[in-house]
Amino acid sequence: MNAPAKVAVLISGRGSNMQALAEHAGDDYEIVVVASDRPSAPGLAWAIQHGLPTFALSPKGIGKPVFEAALDGALREAGAEWIALAGYMRLLSDEFVAKWRGRIINIHPSLLPKYKGLDTHARAIDAGDAAGGCSVHVVTEELDGGEVLGQREVAILPGDTPETLAERVLAAEHQLYPAVLKEFVRR
Repeated sequence: MNAPAKVAVLISGRGSNMQALAEHAGDDYEIVVVASDRPSAPGLAWAIQHGLPTFALSPKGIGKPVFEAALDGALREAGAEWIALAGYMRLLSDEFVAKWRGRIINIHPSLLPKYKGLDTHARAIDAGDAAGGCSVHVVTEELDGGEVLGQREVAILPGDTPETLAERVLAAEHQLYPAVLKEFVRR
């Protein structure tokens, strides 16, 4: 049997998708580092409590090239082969994406190619869509534009607000992301 794929997970906040990925890690993949652009991100505390190595550095005052060089160095030092973005709210430079081409995936709270970027739930509700949902995609230089690897649809209910829809979509993300990551690192 092959060794588990070595995955770095990038977060900016509470890290609920990182937690879902960690809880499903095993024979297919292991998390070798949880990295954040926000040293105070609550998800880092969870990672530390659960014995996961962490890296945190704020890009404020050092600039994107220096920040991304340090991030890249930390991921490589941890032995990462793949990157899973899990609520990482910073755009990666084209240069960073090129270094990891075909090895970075992201979870996005819409049914791509609909609603790239932010405010996805409000946009789906305002458009009168019957469903929102989530997508896991390969990260490319185009914002939310890479190959879609998997999706999960979530019905938009009468009276839904962006917040109520977001809660149900997040639950779907927690189911979808680990399953897609397992397939992705083994293909």
